[in-house]
Amino acid sequence: MLPMLKPLLFRAGLSAILLSAIAAPLHAEDRPAKELFGAKRLPAKMETASYGSYAKGCIAGAVAIPADGPGWQAMRLSRNRRWGHPEMIALLEKFSQDAQQLGWPGLLLGDISQPRGGPMLSGHASHQIGLDADIWFTPMPDRRLTLQERDDLPFTSMLDNSKFLTVDSRRWTSTHARLVMKAASYPQVERVFVNPAIKKKLCDTWQGDRSLLGKVRPVYGHDAHFHIRIKCPEGAAGCKPQAAVPAGDGCDKSLAWWFTDEPWAKPKPKKDQKPVKPRVTTLSDLPKACAVVLAGAAPASEQEVTYGGGTALAFNEPQAPDDSIAAVIAADAAEPAGLIPVPLPRPSLQ
Repeated sequence: MLPMLKPLLFRAGLSAILLSAIAAPLHAEDRPAKELFGAKRLPAKMETASYGSYAKGCIAGAVAIPADGPGWQAMRLSRNRRWGHPEMIALLEKFSQDAQQLGWPGLLLGDISQPRGGPMLSGHASHQIGLDADIWFTPMPDRRLTLQERDDLPFTSMLDNSKFLTVDSRRWTSTHARLVMKAASYPQVERVFVNPAIKKKLCDTWQGDRSLLGKVRPVYGHDAHFHIRIKCPEGAAGCKPQAAVPAGDGCDKSLAWWFTDEPWAKPKPKKDQKPVKPRVTTLSDLPKACAVVLAGAAPASEQEVTYGGGTALAFNEPQAPDDSIAAVIAADAAEPAGLIPVPLPRPSLQ
């Protein structure tokens, strides 16, 4: 071999190795957890269990609420986020019936959880263990919305954009108030998150049982929807509960704080402080059981695990294969096959 070719071949070989290393996919344990869980289109075929906390966990054996029901329509179907713990799905069906008794036409359901929970690619820090659900403040129309309409229908804020943290009286009604307070009335509901302006409106105007107001918690956003959170199911050892809601109706200094400049002020960096790169949540940050959930076998079809055997989700876009995800843990380490979650009796059939 000519001497001059040796350096060239060495450099070429080194370049090939580097390119190969760059092109090689990250191991699943090093990839962002939101990518791993967001890639799963169906739940793990396991007994139902929520693992971890509302903002750091996953769910095995989730079930899907039908896209349509007698008192609800699921929105943003392309997100594939209408999965949850059977207790949450049962509550939503009951709530839809009770809402109609209040004079509300029906619920437009927002995000519940992904098929296996976990961090989402966009939109939420919580909703990870199947025990959270969003309800739009927009009443359900008297017709079935198309898939495109469900993806495109804009949110309607309950706030007056011309005034700071003020509810728009042209949109907010006493039925909206009854709807939120009905959600808070269920014993399994631990918190109902709303915009601080809506919380204040309820504090100023609610004439019903004010002991339930403490469950209604003010938080950023939540002006076009409210967020229901239920307790960890009884006996769910792997589910991490939140601290109890403080005593009282919450119409106190803790609410007044939201109407000061402090919550909305941009944090001021300390002098000479270097920017800190946000840390990406990986699979190792979640409970160990989530690796098993992620690698668990899926049911044959969504129809198997749609709550009550209802309409399956019409979302058939081809998905990229995720074989690398299965390498997180051996498939045979998953729970035994055949343990598809059995939904509780549907309230509409009781």
